[in-house]
Amino acid sequence: MSPTSRFRPVPPSWLALWFVVVLFAIFQHGPMPLYSTRTLAVAWEMWNQNQFLVPHINGHPYSHKVPLLFWLIHAGWAVFGVNDVWPRLLQVMIGAGWLVAAAALARRVFALRPAVARLAPWFLIALAYSFLFGLQIMYEVLLALTVVLALLALSGRPRWGWFALAVGAGLMTKGPVMLLHVAFPFLFGPWWSEHARADRGGWYRRGALALAGGAAILVAWALPAGFAGGEAYRNELFFLQTAGRMVDSFDHARPLWWYLPMLAVLLFPWIGWPRLWRAALTFSRPIGDGERFLISWLVPTFLVFCLVSGKQVYYLLPLLPGVAMALAFALARQQTRETGGGRIWGAWPLALAAFAFAVALALLPVWLASGHLHSHWLHDASRLSPWFAAGFVALGLILLLPGEGERELHRIAGASLFGVALAHALFAYSLFHNFNLDPAAAVFARAQREERPIANVGQYEGQFHYRARLRGSIDEIRIGEVGEWARAHPRGLIVRYPAKLDPRARRYAMLIQPFRSRWLEIWDAPTLAAVEAGQTPAEPAQRTALYPPDYWRYGEPVERDGE
Repeated sequence: MSPTSRFRPVPPSWLALWFVVVLFAIFQHGPMPLYSTRTLAVAWEMWNQNQFLVPHINGHPYSHKVPLLFWLIHAGWAVFGVNDVWPRLLQVMIGAGWLVAAAALARRVFALRPAVARLAPWFLIALAYSFLFGLQIMYEVLLALTVVLALLALSGRPRWGWFALAVGAGLMTKGPVMLLHVAFPFLFGPWWSEHARADRGGWYRRGALALAGGAAILVAWALPAGFAGGEAYRNELFFLQTAGRMVDSFDHARPLWWYLPMLAVLLFPWIGWPRLWRAALTFSRPIGDGERFLISWLVPTFLVFCLVSGKQVYYLLPLLPGVAMALAFALARQQTRETGGGRIWGAWPLALAAFAFAVALALLPVWLASGHLHSHWLHDASRLSPWFAAGFVALGLILLLPGEGERELHRIAGASLFGVALAHALFAYSLFHNFNLDPAAAVFARAQREERPIANVGQYEGQFHYRARLRGSIDEIRIGEVGEWARAHPRGLIVRYPAKLDPRARRYAMLIQPFRSRWLEIWDAPTLAAVEAGQTPAEPAQRTALYPPDYWRYGEPVERDGE
């Protein structure tokens, strides 16, 4: 069999496996607040207002994001109508493109080591965090795709036009952070690229022109958008968003070392495979151009992200293909030097973790019956957890099957994918009611038809706009402003999010439902104003709607006057 036919990627088994699992997972529940719902809210407001230049949220220009992802959502809506199926399919296609592009990058960077390109996609698809985050309708996976495409254009014989287009697409996805992801591989090009070494001046000259071309794509949107959005939007778009996050973050500020422990989250399950640790710790010189490329990309980029004050785990997602290539290189190099190694280097720690998780799931109902289970999250999960425990026992047994090398790699990757899908299914069927905003959105959709204004106590993140198809804005108020707002809007509705369920809400609120770690209550504005003033409001015409209707945390039904 020729090398070409052996490595022909149509269809690659790793991609088929990933497709099966991701399509099973992504449609198990509705859009997640606040990430997915906020993205959909911005896309909906742009669509509804026929305003495709400046992103908007809650009636105001939205300077936090640039519009490429919203435009891709609009493209599907133009064909299929407004729905949330297309945005999720779009995420699947973007994720698949990211995996395929990462595999192509591995083939090009390690052209003389085909085993690296063969192994790297398996390392990438198995990463639990990136799989779960990829189920969100968010910007990072699209950014990660553009980063890989830009580096793909940079490696081998540079294709500067494609590099400019990929950089421009990344800038239109997440703004100037795209430049951070590609800057160091470009700057260190002569260290790792044969073509850069052969023509240093041409490399930097053409690369600078390509970067300028990519930036021109962003500027071509940003200048008209900045003037259309007004002075405040223009100031935030051009100055505060990038400078604020780099120097003194106003959002997600973390200490310098914060990413270090988060690496364990990003790299699960591979941190639990002793054979990989053994391969990584036996690193030896000399290093080739492929390894130099990875060092040029991963090390300085990670260090700069540590220096930036605004930190989130998902900011590092675009680096994961490089990490997967590094792990694949370490394993492939060890396989060429050694055979065997014994089962002590096998996946038994991951199997033990699967068994321990299965035991914990199986024992949740027992702990609940004994009165020692005080977390409502665990209480809710205990209804279905024993059924899922059997699945994790099966995965643990699969991880203990004999076979080393690539067979073991495939088993771990498959077990990780199905394990994450099982955990996600447990969340969807036992915990998602804490995130399902459809009941509240239905109330607000009805209020919109009745032309009743709406106020939100605290900062509003756009969580209701798409699901309720709201066309107006929601007022943001503080709890001390309830009375004043109610007097100005006697037909209005107010939504608030108390940490504990107010017993008076059971009697007088329109709707109560759990929301994340708090409660969500919707009130008639005059009723809530009376309650906050210490008065007894009139008995409402209808009972308080409860979601879920038989949820154990509501306690006993409230008696009403005259009953």
